[in-house]
Parts: sequence; C-alpha cells; structure tokens
Amino acid sequence: MNYFKKPKLSHLVVMASLLFAGCNSDLMQVDPIQESILEEGLNISQFDLSEITEMTDFSNMRQGDFTGRFLILSKGQSLPNNLESSIQNAGGEIVKTYPEIGVAVAVARSADFHTKASSISGIESITPDLILQYTEEPNLVGPETTLDAARARQSVETSAIGTPFNYKTALFDGWQWAPASINAPKAWDAGVTGKGVRVAVIDGGFHSTHIDLAPNLDIANSISTVPGFNFNQDIGTFWHGTHVAGIVAASGFGVVGIAPKATIIGVKSLHNGSGAFEWILDGILYAATPLSQGGGGAQIINMSLGATIDYRNNWQDPAFRVFFRELQKTYDRATRYATQNGVTVIASAGNGATNYDDAKELFKLPAQNQHVLSISSTGPTGWVFGNTNFSQPAYYTDFGKSLVDFAAPGGTVGLAIVEGNYSPCTLIGTYRTATNTCAVFDQVFSTVRGTTNGNYNWAQGTSMASPALAGVVALMMEVNGGNMTPAQVRAKLSQTATDLGKPGNDEYYGRGFVDAAKAAGVN
Repeated sequence: MNYFKKPKLSHLVVMASLLFAGCNSDLMQVDPIQESILEEGLNISQFDLSEITEMTDFSNMRQGDFTGRFLILSKGQSLPNNLESSIQNAGGEIVKTYPEIGVAVAVARSADFHTKASSISGIESITPDLILQYTEEPNLVGPETTLDAARARQSVETSAIGTPFNYKTALFDGWQWAPASINAPKAWDAGVTGKGVRVAVIDGGFHSTHIDLAPNLDIANSISTVPGFNFNQDIGTFWHGTHVAGIVAASGFGVVGIAPKATIIGVKSLHNGSGAFEWILDGILYAATPLSQGGGGAQIINMSLGATIDYRNNWQDPAFRVFFRELQKTYDRATRYATQNGVTVIASAGNGATNYDDAKELFKLPAQNQHVLSISSTGPTGWVFGNTNFSQPAYYTDFGKSLVDFAAPGGTVGLAIVEGNYSPCTLIGTYRTATNTCAVFDQVFSTVRGTTNGNYNWAQGTSMASPALAGVVALMMEVNGGNMTPAQVRAKLSQTATDLGKPGNDEYYGRGFVDAAKAAGVN
C-alpha cells in the first residue's frame, strides 16, 4: 500500500440513524451537551447508487453526502486474485487496495455497477462511503491566549531518563490542572517525558509551525488522507487536531503536554470535523504501518473522534443490518492490524452523557471496536477556587462498562452548565494572569491554530481525555524502551490506575483513573 502527502479518496459504509461524538465547549448552552443528531435517517434507498460521479470537491462537505466510492470487503483476509478484472467486468474500477486487511476501494464506471459487483465471488460486501461529522469545533468564550515569543522560556532539554524536565519554565505555568491531576509532573521530575515514542494523532489539521508543536512534530511522516488538503490545513482558528496534539506532546514553551518529548505524527483524516469512513481507515492503516514499509511507524494511535450508530432501532432494515456489520468488521480489521503490529489504539468515549450499558441500541465506532482503549472524561468544578475534585466524571461524558476502559482528565464547564455559576474569576499563574468565567478554567488548556504560531485556548470533551491517556502510554513506553505490546499496555494501566467508583470495572472509570507516575514506574 502506498501513501502520499495528498492521497486519493477511498472507501467505507452506509447506515441508518447516527449520532456524532464531537468536542463541544459552549459555555452559554444551558442544557447538557448532547451529540448532534442526524435527524433524517440514512438509508441505502436514499442513495442513487447508479450515480457514477465521484466526489472531488471536499471544501463544502455535508453530512450524509455519498462520496461516489465503494468499500469492498473480501470474505477472507486476502483479496481475491481476480478482483481487479471482476470489478472491471462489473462496470467499475479498483482505485485503492488494502491487501493487509482484505479491503479494496472502487468507483463505478457504469450505472449498474453496485448490483453486478455484489455478486462477485470472494467478496463479502460492497458498500457506499459517505461523509459524517466526527468532531465539533467548540464555541469558545473569549479570545485565544497568545504567547509572547519574546518572553517564552525554553524548557531544559532531556538527555536521558533521570534528568529532570524543567516544565516550570512554560509561560503558562500554573494554568494547567490536568497534568497534575494524573501525577505527570512527578514523571517529568524523574526525567520521563515520552522521548523517542511515536504517537499518531488521527484528527483534523495540525498547525505545524506552532511554537509548542513544531519541536515534536514529525513533518516528514505527517500526512493528509483528505483529498485536496495538506495535513497542516483546516478551517477556522481552533483546529481540533492541534488542540489534541498539544495535550499529548506540547513541548513546554507555553504549555506542557503529558509526554512533552514524544514525537507526534499528524494524520489529517477530517476537514472541519467532517470526513469519509475511508479517510479514517486510511489514517489507521498508515499510522500502524512501520516506517520501513512506507507507513507512519506509530507506537500509539489517538483518535479523538467517533460515530455512534443506533443499530437496533434500525435492525428491521435488511440493508442497514448488512451495512452496519460490514462497517464494524472493516474497522475491526484495521484495529486488529494495528494491534498485530504492536500499536496501541486509543479513542474518545463520546460526549452524549449516555450509559451504554442501558442504551444497548447504540454502538460507538471506533471506541467499541476490537483492541481499542475507550476513554471517558473527568474534570473539576471550581478549580480556580481551590477545588481539587479532578477525578469526578464530566457531566457530558458517555459511560458504561461496555464502553469505557479508563478515565482521564478532559475538562468540564459543569460549574456553569450544571451549577449555574457564570461569575467571573481571575486565574493567577506563575508568569501570566487571566480573567474569564470561572468555569472556563475547569477545561483543558492547550494549543490552537489562532492567528499566530503561539495561540492557546480551553476546551472540554472526551476528545481531551483520550490524548491525555495517549501521553501516559508514551511515558510508559519510554521507560520500557518503546517495546510494549497493546496487551502489556492495557495490563500496566490496569495495575497502576486509581480504582474509583465501584470496585473493579466501573461504568465511569473502567479500570480506573489513570496515574502517569505509577504507569511510568515512578514511585
């Protein structure tokens, strides 16, 4: 499989009714944050599969748009030997293959292609791909905070484990409660910074020249799987992928990531929060493929994105049953491939405040796929007042034993949304102060696109919790020489996480609230 900086589009699936797991931080919203609902149910009958025009302009994507491309899933793990000629005879053309998981992508060259291709021997399914909204840019309260480059203090370079990392020189020291809530500074004091560990962030665009991201971003191996856009392009001034990447590995100029010396591989698979199933699949396989084979060479994959499928309420639709099963199988093949390559896959649990143990009609992709660690969100209410309830579940987080593996800090504006406190507060840091609605400071502070190379802002969501755990895994891997299988990662996290809620596996915390220092073996 070949990967390019601007690869062509590819494949995946169709469903009926979907919910979208976005990242939202609208302080003026009074009701609990809910995942946006696609009101018009998607059904295969709504698609004109005789339409042979392939979508080429992705600047104005809409939810439910058919891309004009089809995902082909083989019956076995290998693609049929005669697949290309069979597809041609059916009136189509193979445009991409993933032989490592038995998947191919095709486009139609005749109006009856889908009907004919469905009967090809050796093919389990052929399904149309479509555009979905996977993340939402938050409605930010107040302007971005800009780093004054003239006053920036460069962190001390870590040469080896045991040499303390000087995180206190960050310009916004005292603004970040999240790292301390999981004992990350204790690991940094021991010189554990994630150095040498490669973390792929599959998300939106990455501000590659940001002063806190540039030192740790592997530009040469960062890619976009979104046709027509580079990995460092997106819409607006927040850039979800940029905020997420900073949580993993901001270098310490302005803010400090959980693993401030880890290497970030930027994989842009969304544009303005939207994307095709193919683009995300492409991103997973690229990230999980070794560098020597043309891939990203990641040891960890973070996906702060998701789609929730309401499958049982649509189970009476035969076409939907097929689409859902095939979508799930395809993603399972991708995450299994990553696991077989020794890559730990982490995903956000979602922001719908839903108990997945009760809502059995729902299934979360990719959080509930095979070999994926699904992360719920916690956050304090009133940190600026001195409250240290960092591990309380965020009001918006999805939960359930069937969904959550671990919990990590993702922030919350519950002080305003739940308790109704919209009063102003002043946050006094080591070098900077700020005044805003008190609840703003209970969110996660990280890098954003802004208008310069040094902008930052607050956001909440399981999108922020997932990269926090990814950073913890990077710390663990550094201590273990980078050689930890996904099974070993899961076991180590289970052994070292703080058991909160109900003993054992809990619906809000899974196997526990992560502890960076303990996970890294720092006593």
